[in-house]
Amino acid sequence: MTDHATDLATEAFVAHRNLLFTVAYEMLGSAADAEDVLQETWLRWVKVDLGQVSDQRAYLVRITTRQALNRLRTMKRRREAYVGQWLPEPLLTTPDVAEDIELAESMSMAMMLVLESLSPTERAVFVLREVFEVDYGEIAEAVGKSPAAVRQIAHRARRHVDARRPRRTASLSETRAALESFQRALETGNPQDLLDVLAPDVVLLSDGGGVKRAALRPVIGAEKIVRFYLGGTAKAPGTITCEPTVVNGSPALAVHLDGELDAVMAVRVEDARITGLYFVRNPEKLTRVTSETPLTLR
Repeated sequence: MTDHATDLATEAFVAHRNLLFTVAYEMLGSAADAEDVLQETWLRWVKVDLGQVSDQRAYLVRITTRQALNRLRTMKRRREAYVGQWLPEPLLTTPDVAEDIELAESMSMAMMLVLESLSPTERAVFVLREVFEVDYGEIAEAVGKSPAAVRQIAHRARRHVDARRPRRTASLSETRAALESFQRALETGNPQDLLDVLAPDVVLLSDGGGVKRAALRPVIGAEKIVRFYLGGTAKAPGTITCEPTVVNGSPALAVHLDGELDAVMAVRVEDARITGLYFVRNPEKLTRVTSETPLTLR
């Protein structure tokens, strides 16, 4: 490839990089793996004869999807060997992501966990169709299926997701208000204040990756979660503080231990109360939250 051709390929890749990263991340739930997929996409892209490409965006999405599918299938072994519960890697995002309701919902911890229950091909089809509105023909090229088969897969995936998503997506202001109440309750340590903001059947999922203390199984029920939290803070080897942040397009809390980032807590809110708590402590998954530059996606 000539220098001029390389420059054109680089320009096209950079123009669509945020979109490609988001596609890979939503398929994999891991920013580190998404970056690897983008590297693999670039290595294939620079070998393409751009004169034969009519739609560069579609072609790049196709390469990215194929590479993400390959990685998703191999990641299954890693997930099976993972210590405790696995949660997606939280991403520090800009406010404009939260304003894109469809994108923010699809990136939320709750939805990312629903996507984990899909097959690799179902997940790819759902992400491309429902989040990015890619037409069935392009998706078919990306996943190696016929357009008719892709329509069936999309219908099956949508039905599966709809059965597991919240009845009503909480607004940004509702989520922020519930999280603020939760933060105040955490700071006072008053059990009743915590119970007031948690739904009775709330579920806590915590991910320590075998490195940090975390519950190996879901903790279900407000009272159990309050006991779990208060017991954990009593054993903490330092001072715990929380500050608001925005991850995956939604309000969240950054939890610090003696000033150092120790965890990120995201929430799922329904009817003004918290029904899901997602507590990520694995240090390998916190690098995207300590970054000074939030991601602007798409």
